[in-house]
Amino acid sequence: MNKTKEKSIAAIDQEIIWHPYTQMKTAGLPIAVKSAKDAVLFTEDGEEFIDAISSWWVTLHGHSNPYLAQKIFEQLQTLDHVIFAGFTHPAAVTLGQRLLTHLPSNQSRLFFTDNGSTAIEVGLKMAIQYFQNIGKPRGKIVALEDAYHGDTFGAMSVGGSQFFQGPFGDYLFSVSTIPTPVKGREEEAVNALKKILEEEEVAVFIFEPLVQGAGGMQMYSPEVLDQLIGMCQEKGVLCLADEVMTGFGRTGKFFASDYLENQPDILAFSKGLTGGTLPMAITSCTDEIFQAFYSTDKTKTLYHGHSYTGNPVGCAAALASLDLLEETETWDKIANIARLHEAFSPKIADHPMVKEVRQRGTILAIELQTSEGSSYFSGIRDQLNSFFIKENVLLRPLGNIVYILPPYCITEEQLDRVYEVIELAIQEIYETA
Repeated sequence: MNKTKEKSIAAIDQEIIWHPYTQMKTAGLPIAVKSAKDAVLFTEDGEEFIDAISSWWVTLHGHSNPYLAQKIFEQLQTLDHVIFAGFTHPAAVTLGQRLLTHLPSNQSRLFFTDNGSTAIEVGLKMAIQYFQNIGKPRGKIVALEDAYHGDTFGAMSVGGSQFFQGPFGDYLFSVSTIPTPVKGREEEAVNALKKILEEEEVAVFIFEPLVQGAGGMQMYSPEVLDQLIGMCQEKGVLCLADEVMTGFGRTGKFFASDYLENQPDILAFSKGLTGGTLPMAITSCTDEIFQAFYSTDKTKTLYHGHSYTGNPVGCAAALASLDLLEETETWDKIANIARLHEAFSPKIADHPMVKEVRQRGTILAIELQTSEGSSYFSGIRDQLNSFFIKENVLLRPLGNIVYILPPYCITEEQLDRVYEVIELAIQEIYETA
């Protein structure tokens, strides 16, 4: 008697799931991952993939880390969730205390949310309402041209990509932009900001410190960012650092803001906060900002919140991740990844298809020459991605930008394999062009 063949996870998925950043009609079957360990993903077909981008930049210490899992399990046995309005719990308080020891010294208060976009929303609302609350309303926001800060409406408004904003342009608020101060454009960015500050009442300047993520892993110096922040703060403008991607060691320091002398007034972080285990985000701010909301006047309240705000299990995961981040061994791994990236960079930089190689800490980006120029929708992206998947490496290029952003536990052998596959992919495309 013939039995009907059981459908695969991927086939069922294709019938019922709508995936992010995916044109479902042309996407084909997704890769079904049944388990993962350290830097390796294991699929339902028995294949193994090296996760070279930390599964969208979240997995700091590797997949299925036993220490994180144990701490999450222990928290679940004690307190799974409690409303965070009018209530609190030990994990949130302890996490707040410990995070403040790592944040810039001017940070004083922490507001919990659940993802990077909402952390940005809160930061923008803090900044705008701050000026309302002190009786000196300002409405202008300044952002960098190539920024990406998330997909909620406020986050889209301060983002630079028209591709992502598309149908929603008429619903976004007005933002002034300045050039991203990459090498060669520093003076242009400084002059653009100077002009805006002279002509308008700016409330907040928002930026991804030193490394722009989805905008193409563009990188710029701490010195020019210090200058831009200093110009803003002289005019009383609040500065909001989007550390969602750059936080928790990615750039070689705990936060990218640690490279700066002039510290932001507000920081937003998520992704690596829980070591890649659970959704959680935090927006921190100075005491001066908090005091503008601290009032008997209820209209000065920050009316923002989420059902899972301050979730105890997420806090336990973040505390466990902090435990690992505070170990010398973790920073040795971070330094080793940076060293390996530095050693690989000159090997690929001279290839005729390579326009530029950029690196900051554990982040390595390779920009390829294409007839289309830099574009998220570059046709070369699909060629590259297909090659990487065929070679069992998860890289997911940003258009013509190939980047590596690995979990800290990745081995030298695994990184060597990632480098090898990138070289092979570039050479194959070059030969068939």
